Amino acid sequence: MFRFRLRSLAFRFRSCVRLVVVGGVLSYRALFNWTTPPMFIGTLLVGPLLQVFFFVFLSRELGVADDRFPLIGNAVLAASASGVYGGTMAVANERRHGTLGAVLLSPRSRIPLWAGRALPYALNGTLVSAFVLTVAAVTLGLPVPAGALPGLALVLLVAAAGCAAFGLALGALGLRLRDVFLVSNVAGSVLLLLTGAVVPRDTLPAWMRAVGELLPLTHAADAARRLVDGGGLDRTLLGAELAVGAGYAVLALALLALFERGSRRRATLDVM
Repeated sequence: MFRFRLRSLAFRFRSCVRLVVVGGVLSYRALFNWTTPPMFIGTLLVGPLLQVFFFVFLSRELGVADDRFPLIGNAVLAASASGVYGGTMAVANERRHGTLGAVLLSPRSRIPLWAGRALPYALNGTLVSAFVLTVAAVTLGLPVPAGALPGLALVLLVAAAGCAAFGLALGALGLRLRDVFLVSNVAGSVLLLLTGAVVPRDTLPAWMRAVGELLPLTHAADAARRLVDGGGLDRTLLGAELAVGAGYAVLALALLALFERGSRRRATLDVM
C-alpha cells in the first residue's frame, strides 16, 4: 500500500513537472511565433540597454547620483520588459487568439498550468537583466566584485519571477478588460517611477514610497546595489522581494479562478 501511494505521488509529480515545462514552452513558442531574432534582440536587449545609457548620462548631467544608481536600477528593471508584458500576453492572448476554451476545458490542475505560462518569462527576464548589467558595466567601467556574482544572479532571478507573477495578475484582468495592454503600459511606467530603479525613493512622497514597497523590483534593486557596493547579500531585502512576488502569484491564481468560475456559471467560454 505504501509503495503504491509512493508511486502514485511520483507519477503525479512527474506529470505536474511535465505540464509546467512542456506547457510553458509550447505557450511561449506559440506567443512568439510571429517574431524574428532582430525583433527579439531590439525589443528585449537593445532597448533596455539604451535606457541604461540614457539614464546614466542624464544623471551625470544633472549630478543627482553616480553611475551605479541608474545602471544597477535599470539593469534590474530590464526584467520587467519580458516579465510584465510577457506574463500579461501569456494569459490575455489565450482569449485573443481563441485558445481560451481549450485551457478552461482542460481537467489539469490550474496551478501548474498557469505557472508554466509564467516560468519562461521569469527565465527570459533573468537573462535580459544579466545581459544588460554585464554589457553596461563593461562599457561604462563599473567594477562588479566577483564575490557578488552569485548573489546578483539570485537577486535577478527573484526579481524576474516577481515580475512574471505581476504580469500574470495583469493578464488575468485581460480576461475581463478589452484593452489589457493599456494596463500593462501603465504598470511599466509605475515600475519605472516607484521602484527606485531610476528615481531615488527618498525623494518621493511618502505615499509613493509606500506603494513602491508593494511592487516587484523595489527590494531587488536595493539588494543588487548593496551587492555591487560590496555589502553582501541582504536576506531581508531578498525575503521581501520573494514575499511580494508570492503575493502577486497568489493574486493571479485567485483572479484566474474567479473569472473561470464566472465563465462556467454563465455557460460561456468567453469570459466577458
